[in-house]
Amino acid sequence: MNAPVVHLVDDDKRVLDALARLLATEHICTVSSTSANQFLSRYDPTVPGCVVLDLAMPDEGGLTLQEKMLDEQMTVPVVFLSGCDDVPAAVRAMKAGALDFLTKPVEAETFIDVVRYAIARDVAQREHIEATGAVRAALGTLTPREREILPYLASGKLNKQIATDLGVVEKTVNVHRAHVMAKLHLGTRAELVRFVERLHAPAESIASGIE
Repeated sequence: MNAPVVHLVDDDKRVLDALARLLATEHICTVSSTSANQFLSRYDPTVPGCVVLDLAMPDEGGLTLQEKMLDEQMTVPVVFLSGCDDVPAAVRAMKAGALDFLTKPVEAETFIDVVRYAIARDVAQREHIEATGAVRAALGTLTPREREILPYLASGKLNKQIATDLGVVEKTVNVHRAHVMAKLHLGTRAELVRFVERLHAPAESIASGIE
């Protein structure tokens, strides 16, 4: 995964320079933009990080940019940094998914803590999506019958009990268990249980291969 980048968006270059210098002391990479359009032209969705966004800008305000980001399904965490304590704007921003709403001047330690949290959240979300994608891909290699039997195999029931529940002979369960373990590259039942847990889905959904 690429090194995280914090996008600083503010029409005041002095603010941008001050924030960039502060984050540089923490070895956090930044990209500064003086307008919403400039930010959109520079943003790379493959790079983790967050956006620190000014509320009021000449060409396009922060709330408008946030709405545009949502429309374009840009899920990067957004932290607002406003020059005034605008409660209605803060409420609107938070309802739209902003991670935090800070006012200038902000304490350095507070700002750094919020930025670090935003980055960590974005990295964790990306890792989850990647891991879930890998799990779904592996699940797609199973036959409908193997997907049906998967939750039973993870339940801890004996093959004989599973066979009774499904109305099949025990040998059939043994064969399906072997196929499932081989296709998913799993060696133990504990690994199988963890695989099923990562699906975050009930047994009925796992059987059908959807979340």
